[in-house]
Amino acid sequence: MGTTSKPENLREVMEAMGLAGTRLNDINAVEAGAGNISACFNWEADLSDMFPAEREIELPYQAPALAGYTVLVTGSGCRLRQVGENPRNNLGAVVVHEGGRTGTVHYRKKGNFEKPTSEFNSHLAVHQDQIAERGLSFHACIHAQPPHLTLLSHIPAYQSTEALNAKILRWEPETIVQLREGVGYLPFEVPGSDELMSANVANLRKYQIVLWAKHGVMARSDTSPLRACDRIEYAETGAMYEYLNLTIAGQAQGLTRDELGRVVKAFDVDTQLF
Repeated sequence: MGTTSKPENLREVMEAMGLAGTRLNDINAVEAGAGNISACFNWEADLSDMFPAEREIELPYQAPALAGYTVLVTGSGCRLRQVGENPRNNLGAVVVHEGGRTGTVHYRKKGNFEKPTSEFNSHLAVHQDQIAERGLSFHACIHAQPPHLTLLSHIPAYQSTEALNAKILRWEPETIVQLREGVGYLPFEVPGSDELMSANVANLRKYQIVLWAKHGVMARSDTSPLRACDRIEYAETGAMYEYLNLTIAGQAQGLTRDELGRVVKAFDVDTQLF
């Protein structure tokens, strides 16, 4: 596969998750066991060969719209850089039961997967919200901790959606084309908390990537995990240029609002930012 086209079977979903994990590791966005990926789909999949063990679990978030869906997800503490080389050891597949309160998790006993990521509630909540609203057959989410975006979120001057986008969208013409809504900014909430989960769901209705202050980002895609990974990479690249500009006392001009407006017009970008 290796592209951002929509996967059509279990193997292609795992391949895309592995490629995304490798790329996020390449840009230092998933140190050690940090970061997590999930992909939710509603087609039939034979899980017995890849994940022969199973047990019933209570879901950390009720997701009735996901009944009958399979959620492929990285395990708590699993390294995203290892998903590509050994997906069956680092992923589990949760088949959601009717009502969305419980599910059957399929996994490999001798692998690294013991339970889904601690951010599983945020993943489920976003999948539930998007699928209930839009009737999707596939949806992917990634949480990562790209260093430049995370660093900027510690600086008061960047701690709003408007201020953040004004700074990170101005360095490359491609950024506004790829991130037409910009990046949503969420004030700090405790990782894994209900408060973070709720704010994340609400903001991912408007944005396809959001920055969790002093923590990291979540990106979503109804095409591929690789597309969600791309959104993180575009935003992180903008943040990297912004950081570099800070190191030279802000001497670089960046693209002006007029120049960005010309890009938007030339590429017919559906945005309200410029």
